Amino acid sequence: MLPEPLVWTTPSDDSSGSMPLGNGDIGVNVWVEQNGDLLFYLSKTDAWDENARLLKLGRIRVSFHPSPFIAGAGVFLQNLDLASGAIRIKFELGSQQSSILVWVDANRPVVRVEVSTIQPCQARIALELWREEQRFRGEAEGHFPAGLRSSEDREMVYPDRLLAVMDDAVLWCHRNVSSCWAATLEHQDMADWKRQGRDPLRNRTFGAMLRGQGLVRDGDRMLRTPVPSTRMAFGIHLLTAQTETVEEWVDVLGRQADLSDAMPLDQAFDEHTVWWHAFWNRSWIHISGTPEAETVSRGYELQRFVTACGGRGAYPIKFNGSIFTVDSKATTPPYDADYRRWGGGYWFQNTRLMYWAMIMSGDFDMMEPLFKLYLDALPLATERARKCFGIEDAAVFPETMTFWGAFLNRDYGYHRAGCAPGISENTYIHRYWQGMLELLAIILDAYAVSGDDRLVQTALLVLAPPFLRFYCGMFPRRDDSGKMIISPSQSLETWHVAVNPSPDIAGLRWVLNGLLSLPDRLLPEELRKEWQALRDLIPPLPTRTYRQEKRTVILPALQYDQTTNRENPELYAIFPYRIFGVGKSDLDIGIATWEDRRFVETGGWQQEAIHAAMLGRMEEAKSAVVKNFSTSHAGSRFPAFWGPNFDWTPDQSHGSVAAIALQQMLMQYDGADIRLLPAWPRDWRVEFKLYAPGGTLVEGRAGDGGIQELRVTPETRRSDVHMAETDNATGA
Repeated sequence: MLPEPLVWTTPSDDSSGSMPLGNGDIGVNVWVEQNGDLLFYLSKTDAWDENARLLKLGRIRVSFHPSPFIAGAGVFLQNLDLASGAIRIKFELGSQQSSILVWVDANRPVVRVEVSTIQPCQARIALELWREEQRFRGEAEGHFPAGLRSSEDREMVYPDRLLAVMDDAVLWCHRNVSSCWAATLEHQDMADWKRQGRDPLRNRTFGAMLRGQGLVRDGDRMLRTPVPSTRMAFGIHLLTAQTETVEEWVDVLGRQADLSDAMPLDQAFDEHTVWWHAFWNRSWIHISGTPEAETVSRGYELQRFVTACGGRGAYPIKFNGSIFTVDSKATTPPYDADYRRWGGGYWFQNTRLMYWAMIMSGDFDMMEPLFKLYLDALPLATERARKCFGIEDAAVFPETMTFWGAFLNRDYGYHRAGCAPGISENTYIHRYWQGMLELLAIILDAYAVSGDDRLVQTALLVLAPPFLRFYCGMFPRRDDSGKMIISPSQSLETWHVAVNPSPDIAGLRWVLNGLLSLPDRLLPEELRKEWQALRDLIPPLPTRTYRQEKRTVILPALQYDQTTNRENPELYAIFPYRIFGVGKSDLDIGIATWEDRRFVETGGWQQEAIHAAMLGRMEEAKSAVVKNFSTSHAGSRFPAFWGPNFDWTPDQSHGSVAAIALQQMLMQYDGADIRLLPAWPRDWRVEFKLYAPGGTLVEGRAGDGGIQELRVTPETRRSDVHMAETDNATGA
């Protein structure tokens, strides 16, 4: 089912009124200003600078003389055509129409702009840069830097380069002339890795070529039409590569651009549209019945669109803005478009949420960058486990890290008083390792739903053995019953000192049960025996029983200290590790734990909506999902630019939490069992198509508390699909 477009009827004042667009790797923020100029930022998922910041590639301004797009002179329409992944801008004056089509080719690394005007006009396409000279980055514009060597140092901003090597094109790049990689390894007790690893930053070059048929270069930053015309088209070809010289990079980009331009525009756009139609037809959730339902439906659709625009690149989606950050004039001091709170690092607790949402929507191709990030960084993580912890054949990843797997230097600490090698000075992630378990849980679910054996062979069985061996080696002590003592440890970022934290115990239990359920043809016998032995060592989840009230609750840990954040770690046994939930034994424990939770709030990365849905708590799940999908950034025009919340706009954790919760309100699965409408409001009508284990597609319509139409593919799985049974669910 193809989505309806998003239409604006007035131009925007500045970048706060931009629309996002992308092909999964290349992104643009597009807007038209009151004077009729078309502007857009250019971004890419792998544009990492010398200090591991993810930068914009620049900004393009298209001016028309005389302009047919000036506000107030006619009817203005800016249409985000979600169905075909394009932005269509129209200006109508009587029966005449001028138009602009902007699209980022879904199959090629190029941004396309096509213009048709009523009267002949002259056009100028100008490159606008703001990294013009080498300078120290100001204190206020550098939040959570990754590349500093010490707290006294300041990150350097390096200039972009204009390359006047072509008569018919504007060519520019940012080339990393230095790198924080080696200094980071030295600072983090991993200096020996410099001889084994490869610097991913030095000579990394990212930039673009702007050119169009019939356009001529006017200086080193502009193309123009030589004479007034009613038609114009140009492309911006983007490339990131590590090359020995700039000349080599230019040569690679030139050949790439020639290959893209060899395809006729109409044919390329047809193929582009085919990709987007296939994407929208993979899955959908369309809701109606109330204004709130329609808000939720649109929010889910737009979040999935933004995810697709930035989700197929060389690296995972950045939780703090994806590739759609813009400059801010409203803040003090103002920020340029490179700024994002928490900087260029990856926080697993935030990043994971985008990828959980992809499983039931069938977007498995977009999950590959997450798995690749950890697979590529595994050798460094393995060496860290050996050198810093003395554990062989193991691997350890920090909770927050650079794209190549190192700690962020600010987290690792500059003074490190009393910190052992491999342990961060930042107590929020001091001994936070359970993210490795959740990554395995994500891969297990992706395999269960997709049925793709390759996920087991190339990801799960590569990462699981070293991750689990780290836990064995890190926690060798046993209690009186012979169970593992997980100490010293912590329970997420909230309880910094803990013994037997419930997220780690739930994660070990869930992951090991999943691994041991793999078919014999995929799981080697020696690993099966190793993991069966480890499963026997897992301590029970820490609980407290209130005998007078006759209820039991899960605790954050067996022992824990004062809170320092706003998480409910005990609820990890509900999600992401689905030990307690609808249709499962001891549901009452999950509900009692939920009711006993310390923090009752939603927004950003908080999982309130998901936990409510998993427990069949319809009213609470509905309230949280409606709130999340109704609270976009007040300073942004695009309705799915959430945030900044705890992070930055557009906040990808915020939208993903709501998307996961909505899916779980509609459908849940446990092994082969598929349960429909476990927390679905009676007054919300829905048409849906979602994915479930065993390569199963579940498609249908529901409303008034029941299923009105149901199609299950393959048909042999239909007997495993039924209405959920819970006092809290719809239709009870």
